[in-house]
Amino acid sequence: MTTSLSTLLVWIVVGLIAGWLAGKVMTGRGLGIVMDIVVGIVGALLGGFIAGAFGFVATSLIAEILIAFAGAVILLMLLRVVGFGRRRRVL
Repeated sequence: MTTSLSTLLVWIVVGLIAGWLAGKVMTGRGLGIVMDIVVGIVGALLGGFIAGAFGFVATSLIAEILIAFAGAVILLMLLRVVGFGRRRRVL
């Protein structure tokens, strides 16, 4: 399986948009450009897996962004449940 440079750039742009939107929805601010991209891409994988399991197929860029956004929100909720990223107070 080979991935072209344009496909990789589309993944990064979709990840950035989805991660930024999810960060805004879940935290009220973005997570920083690198974390937005990471959360968006991992969320896109998660969202694509879940959408595929229900028979949904993204046929446009907007659909890809929406699926990636949903996956990124789910990812951030899971991370919040396990306590990842929380600052712990030391007494």
